[in-house]
Amino acid sequence: MAWGSLSYTPATSPCGGEGEACSIPRGSGGLVSPQCGPGEAGVRGAGKGLKVGEPELREASLPPLPHPQPSPAAWPQARSRLSRSQGCGGDQWRSQPSPARQSAEVVQSIRNSGVHAAGAPRGGEAMSAVLYYALAALGSYVLLSVFFLRRPRLLHTPWAPAFLPRLGAHRAGSGERLEHTLEAMENSMAQRSDFLELDCQLTRDGVVVVSHDENLSRQSGVNRDVSSLNFEELPLYKEELEVYFSPGHFAHGTDRHMMSLEDVFQRFPRLPMSVEIKSVNEELIHKVAGLVRHFGRSEITIWASEKSSVMRKCRAANPEMPFAFTISRGLWLVLVYYLGLLPFVRIPERFFICFLPSIINRTYFPFSRPGLNKLAAVVSKWLIMRKSLIQHLEQRGVQVIFWCLNEESDFEAAYGLGATGVITDYPTALRRYLDNHRGAAQTSEALTLSSVSLPQ
Repeated sequence: MAWGSLSYTPATSPCGGEGEACSIPRGSGGLVSPQCGPGEAGVRGAGKGLKVGEPELREASLPPLPHPQPSPAAWPQARSRLSRSQGCGGDQWRSQPSPARQSAEVVQSIRNSGVHAAGAPRGGEAMSAVLYYALAALGSYVLLSVFFLRRPRLLHTPWAPAFLPRLGAHRAGSGERLEHTLEAMENSMAQRSDFLELDCQLTRDGVVVVSHDENLSRQSGVNRDVSSLNFEELPLYKEELEVYFSPGHFAHGTDRHMMSLEDVFQRFPRLPMSVEIKSVNEELIHKVAGLVRHFGRSEITIWASEKSSVMRKCRAANPEMPFAFTISRGLWLVLVYYLGLLPFVRIPERFFICFLPSIINRTYFPFSRPGLNKLAAVVSKWLIMRKSLIQHLEQRGVQVIFWCLNEESDFEAAYGLGATGVITDYPTALRRYLDNHRGAAQTSEALTLSSVSLPQ
């Protein structure tokens, strides 16, 4: 069989000439070396490899690659290295590349050069490590927070309570007698009330008067402000007044005179009271602070206000008096509770006087729109009605008092949460409940007494 010459272009020719064609001569009885250039040939490895008489000459296939293909991003760099590393015959190699050989050379080039991506840190692994340590830290924080929430005395010395406010009379018992009158106060004392909740205003002649409203229209039917009248000019209360937290119910009484705070302190010198200041009136604040000092009752008189700006002035006027949470401070308290920070922060307040969420849209309507009242009831109930929060405060000596509750179901809900006491318009009804449910009263009293220790 006649053989033709098989021509190919090697990557590097043994002759050292660039771009020279090589060929296998006809009739060779063994494997011969290619004829390179003009007139050079030699027999190499006779008797090995290609034999005469084979029907065709097959190109040897490369062995399978032991390593995976390089990433597409590495191809341009590898090709560039291959181009620079070529010797003679480089042009022919680039013009007629074999895919298999090209892949093998690229892989070898990447291995030899040590592409920088192989030693670079992996973003996924770094992110996993960050998440691992973050979750571990978060888990430890949660465990510590729960631990100290249940055992706050390991971090804080609880306040020593000066009295136990289990039964508080709202506006001196405004559901059974006319509010803030001497008759109402005496009625509350007859029901063994633990403290009175009072509001104060200042007359034109500088007398601190016990009155909820600055304007006298609702109480007396006279459209005048307390501050525009002298104490002796103050009108009488109406013969009946609607109970604010029991709409449709009215209180009556024979005593219709407004009282000064000084008269109240003189008649009930050792009865604890909560004095609420509604606006920034520095003269009023300093007069109240002076009366409290004069009668030596700083420990049993509570500063109360909804506004933090007012409370700051009250505390500055008489820092010896205990004080209650304002609205903004109450929101802060709920926030740090849910963030898990409550066990680690200091609480200077000694009283948490808060409305019971279940009375919203039933006896208490903070908004004019029913929809907003319903929403406020749901949200506040979910946020505030937490037994762990109440118990934590009680163990730190902060006495929790819910207002203004006038129904037995509300009394039960408050004491069931572990509250120290309840403020009500009906002291007789609350006294009856406490006498009939001594277990609830004794439990709240025991929790409060168990927190007695040195002041913080």
